[in-house]
Amino acid sequence: MAKKKNVQIPAEAQLTPDNYINREISTIQFNERVLALAQEESIPILERVKFLAIVANNIDEFFMVRVASYLEKLQVGVVSVRPDGLTPEQVMSAIREGITDLMDDVQMTRRILLRELKKQGIVFLPMAELGEIEQKALRAYFYEQVYPVLTPLAADHARPFPFISNLSMNLGVYVRREYSEEELEFVRIKIPEVLPRLVNLGKVMAQYGDKKESDYIDHFVFIEDLTAYNLDLLFSGMEVVECHPFRVIRNADIDYENERDSLDISTLIEDSIRERRFGSVVRLTVNRSISEGMMNRLIQELEVDRNRDVYLMDGMLGIANLFELLGVNRPDLKYPPYVPKMPEALTMGMNIFDVIRQQDILLHHPYESFLTVEEFFRTAAADPAVIAIKATLYRVGKNSPIVQALMEARENDKQVAVLVELKARFDEENNLEWARAMEHQGVHVTYGVEKLQVKTHAKIALVVRKEGDELRRYVHLGTGNYNSSTARMYSDVCLMTANRELGEDATRLFNRLTGYAPDTEYKRLFVAPEYLHPGLTDLIDNEIQAAKEGKPARLILKMNQLEEDVMIMKLYEASQAGVKINLIVRGLCCLRPGVAGLSDNIKVRSILGRYLEHTRIYYFHNAPSDQRIYAGSADMMRRNLYNRVETVFPIIEPRWQRKAMRILATDLRANVLTWELREDTKYYRVVPHKDDLIIESQLIFMQEPAGLDVEIPAWEDC
Repeated sequence: MAKKKNVQIPAEAQLTPDNYINREISTIQFNERVLALAQEESIPILERVKFLAIVANNIDEFFMVRVASYLEKLQVGVVSVRPDGLTPEQVMSAIREGITDLMDDVQMTRRILLRELKKQGIVFLPMAELGEIEQKALRAYFYEQVYPVLTPLAADHARPFPFISNLSMNLGVYVRREYSEEELEFVRIKIPEVLPRLVNLGKVMAQYGDKKESDYIDHFVFIEDLTAYNLDLLFSGMEVVECHPFRVIRNADIDYENERDSLDISTLIEDSIRERRFGSVVRLTVNRSISEGMMNRLIQELEVDRNRDVYLMDGMLGIANLFELLGVNRPDLKYPPYVPKMPEALTMGMNIFDVIRQQDILLHHPYESFLTVEEFFRTAAADPAVIAIKATLYRVGKNSPIVQALMEARENDKQVAVLVELKARFDEENNLEWARAMEHQGVHVTYGVEKLQVKTHAKIALVVRKEGDELRRYVHLGTGNYNSSTARMYSDVCLMTANRELGEDATRLFNRLTGYAPDTEYKRLFVAPEYLHPGLTDLIDNEIQAAKEGKPARLILKMNQLEEDVMIMKLYEASQAGVKINLIVRGLCCLRPGVAGLSDNIKVRSILGRYLEHTRIYYFHNAPSDQRIYAGSADMMRRNLYNRVETVFPIIEPRWQRKAMRILATDLRANVLTWELREDTKYYRVVPHKDDLIIESQLIFMQEPAGLDVEIPAWEDC
């Protein structure tokens, strides 16, 4: 039985700048590794463009959330520091230095990729370099398709400076009356999001230029360039003196825990989504070519600090919009299509619950099809023997087969209870829409846990089925969201089981989520915020004790991020006791490995690739056999361990333990698209030796979802 303990965050003096890496610096390092994929010549060119766009999007979100939080600390005079020893001012300085270098590399990579795309027939053309025929056709397109949508907003003594929305692409224009020396007037033009950023020249020429589309196939013009080239249509009788693009990022972080208690959660979410639009500006991005006069005007009106908030770019703003290029019909420039495998037992046409009753199922997505999970819900919705379905939903996507199945289950008179996490950042509006749709269908929808101001991040579903004279519970537990779209892009594992103890724990958890049961205890599950941290701590302590007794002791922990103080201290303690530790951490990692006498028994690696590494698997060598391997929804972050409802579950059956071990063994042997974090706090790319077998873990999983049929390598060989 899991026991609740008060595991306190240690005094910050126990972690120091010598053994704790700043999380913001580590996040920037992660994006440098993603950018390396955009620079990797072995990856198809359009996929490299995708990775470039991902980095740009990550930087935007980094400013909207993390940088915004530090600016708030500066505004209220917070002087406390984390164990890295940096004050908020010092963190902001480090962020600016790191982001400036990263954004310079992003622009350099963009220029290289555009040159490579041109060799492949995908061309971006400046308006000034086009011929008269093309310019005329584009002007006609602009007049009919763009011009009616634009709204120039002047700012003068009678009209206030317009509101600049978050992430919008804008043109700042200075005009004056023709043939006069009057003072320049400022106008802002927003490029509407409803228009494509990349204007397809082939389609324009076919419609407006009396030319074949095939003559200009995959030729593009940026809409802001097209707009700037045709400004005379918007300013009749005025002279356009200068025009420059600019873009702002606003504070989009919402602290729900400190919001108004008097509002119901759905009203709070709606209000917060509206308020997010008006957050303070945390970054202004402009081209280096901007005039000093326009720069000063934007700085004054947007109330930003030139030395802290303004970023000068040599080239394209809003690089995340290059995601649009993935719509180009050039399969030869993308990853080859991959069809996930189906579990053998389910390909024989058996009812999924009959299969689960006979054996657990452990799936490795996206290498094994997420359709199996959808089938779990669809079968439950239609099966006459099913009487109840319960589920947690965090990020479900726009067109969710799982939500549709839950509503169909209610139509079939089954009890359906769903906890929808409305506070999932940037998915609030979508989740609210689904919640209301389910409520309209009669589904019992709840939004949070009684007296726990935390997000519900657990990935768990429970199906109750009447079989003869008894009720049997079927449980789905996962490391990833119930989202059919991201399941094709994220690597995760999930367990489908009829294990009685896990079923009983699932029932207890849902009673805790939907009712009043603060003292709920669990037999098998580690549930945050009450039990996960002490449960993991006990397992690490067990390895420490084994090492002190002279036994071989090993920890292998695969996760997305590692930041939480107590866990880092506990891992240092384990290393000092002689426990051999392998950490496979995709993103930020605040632990510093390889420090003599402290963490010299800890190795950290990061694996990237075609799919986003999202799996969390935790291995404890000396634990009892049925507690040796866990997987779940939680990273080793403060937010996951203290401020969310999370579920971490044991993989009990030896067959599936072996599969989990093979996954870890494959990751530890990977020598392609893999980086190692070393004692100097820098990441170094793993380079295979001349005679080494090339091991790219994701490619191996695509061939065999369980990975290499090998044992875990010795710590010294990792």
